[in-house]
Amino acid sequence: MAQDFNPSSLFQMAENSRRKKVDIKDKFITLAHGSGGKATHQLVEGLFLEYLRNPILEKLEDQAVFSISHQVNKTNSVNKLDSLRFAFTTDSFVVNPIFFPGGDIGKLAIYGTINDLAMSGAKPLYLSAAFIIEEGFLVEDLKKIVQSMQIAAQKAQIQIVTGDTKVVEKGSVDKLFINTSGIGLIESNVQISSTLAQAGDKVIVSGTIGDHGTTIMIARGELELEADIKSDTAPLNFLVQDIINEVTSLGKLNSLHCLRDPTRGGIATTLNEIALSSNVYIEVYQNNIPIQEEVNGACEILGLDPLYVANEGKLIAIVSSDVAEQVLERIKKNPLGQNASIIGEVKSTPSAIVAMVTSFGGSRIVDMLVGDQLPRIC
Repeated sequence: MAQDFNPSSLFQMAENSRRKKVDIKDKFITLAHGSGGKATHQLVEGLFLEYLRNPILEKLEDQAVFSISHQVNKTNSVNKLDSLRFAFTTDSFVVNPIFFPGGDIGKLAIYGTINDLAMSGAKPLYLSAAFIIEEGFLVEDLKKIVQSMQIAAQKAQIQIVTGDTKVVEKGSVDKLFINTSGIGLIESNVQISSTLAQAGDKVIVSGTIGDHGTTIMIARGELELEADIKSDTAPLNFLVQDIINEVTSLGKLNSLHCLRDPTRGGIATTLNEIALSSNVYIEVYQNNIPIQEEVNGACEILGLDPLYVANEGKLIAIVSSDVAEQVLERIKKNPLGQNASIIGEVKSTPSAIVAMVTSFGGSRIVDMLVGDQLPRIC
């Protein structure tokens, strides 16, 4: 005999499963391990973290934040130790196709690295760029990509200061892969982490979701689908600075708790990461989530949930409720934040869970991405 649906029991089952020790049991690496979802987390926590664990790495943020002490002349005669905070990140880009509406692999590599630095509150300063090129790749295409990287770096006001080039036999890599690393300086006293979400906080998304992932799916030409959609690839460092300036002007710098750019796995996976790290319950409201009609329609045709589709120019900000409206208005004044919205709030229980209040008034658990909706999205 079927049992009545019990939301509380469902939440408890999900919470219990989240608390299990991560143990990777897969025999082979699959595409799902690169999706940014559950398989990726199992690989990172069950294998990489197991062997490479250290206090900085085990935070599992999108960047490492660390301090370096140095001597400064505070007076005419006395040297004192001061400390500078830096953010450091690295990423690899294997997107297919390498040219797509709204961007290319080079532009994506620059902005993707900048955005990971910016999510810590850092001002991006310098990047490295390493190229793995397939034999036979068109020099003209490589020129276009490097020029695109130059333009992107200038727009974001950073410099590419070192790099590397490798060429491999035809078939050993698909056209071109790019690895980038970046370093930035955290100039304010802001403390931002996925571990700092608190009950009562509001969840803000800076714009429409799913634009990048949907663009890539259509650009591959595997489906006869036409839509006026382009990637949202963009640098978020100036938008982050706007947010920091706003909370600073309000005298509430510590009200900015979390910043994340929801790339692989979309906003669903990113919110789950925050809920797990902060051990909180995040509730989002379907009617408040901004999404283009074209993106929503394409996802329906493809059988995808836009909550899990990648973004490359959006951020999630979790802030205290007393500054949420002011922060939202500041975000909306930035060209990259015109469609920003408060999409949910943070509660204390049930912990480590994300759920969505649907348009019909019901609730459903929003879990991490399982499997891989689309490989090589970035």
